[in-house]
Amino acid sequence: MATVDRDDQVRRRPVTGIGRIIGWPGGSLWIGRHHAQVQDHAHHAIQISLAMEGGFRVQAGSWEDWRPTRGMVAMPDRRHRFDGRGAVIATLFVEPTSARGAALQRRFAGSDVALLANREVHEAVQHLHAHYVAGASDALMAGLAQGAICRLAGNPATAPSQDPRITAALAWMRPRLGQKVRLEEVAAQVHLSPGRFRHLFVSQTGTSLRAWLLWARMERAMTCAFQGRSWTEAAHDAGFADAAHLTRTCRRMIGLAPSMLVPEEPKTGS
Repeated sequence: MATVDRDDQVRRRPVTGIGRIIGWPGGSLWIGRHHAQVQDHAHHAIQISLAMEGGFRVQAGSWEDWRPTRGMVAMPDRRHRFDGRGAVIATLFVEPTSARGAALQRRFAGSDVALLANREVHEAVQHLHAHYVAGASDALMAGLAQGAICRLAGNPATAPSQDPRITAALAWMRPRLGQKVRLEEVAAQVHLSPGRFRHLFVSQTGTSLRAWLLWARMERAMTCAFQGRSWTEAAHDAGFADAAHLTRTCRRMIGLAPSMLVPEEPKTGS
């Protein structure tokens, strides 16, 4: 594969960030240097953003002004915008129904977007930053990212009580994101009528099946693309009709087009 000049890409077309995206079941890490503002958006996952170098500004839907910070936690489906130009930031997305997600929602209950103290940001992200600079493997980075989430969540030991039928449905859907997933089919897997399953899913997850699938597929597509797949291939692998469908979903859920994110050059020795 030909070497890509990342600085040249920033000059030639709109680029919001250059870095790495690493996923795992129920979450993902988006880490790198930001080059532009992220527009107003909302998504199903809890978002944790931690500045490793520099700082950023954030504006929640109910705030009149931008607020500077080095760390923030945004609750599910809360509109916000983000400006980290020039900073190196680790953004972590967490499934709200997971043990860590439930603990984060308890800790930051009552806040659409909570700002973190500098000391807490440093303690949460210091090991992740050091290994990112060293070009650590995806597996190691994923483990460190989940460790940072646990620290901020208060190290929850177990997942909250969840209806086992929803737990089973989520487990059944995750490996099938690249396929067509129908409500009736998922409901049948857990022996419920479509109407009953729809109601139970919303009450347990806080979102619709369609919204959950879109977010999970978007995470899958971004991870695939940052592992070397083309945007078209990544979109199809994650169950989108085409790259345009992926782009529309990304603009709505993360405030930018996927092509505005560029994989970084592998570090020497990594």
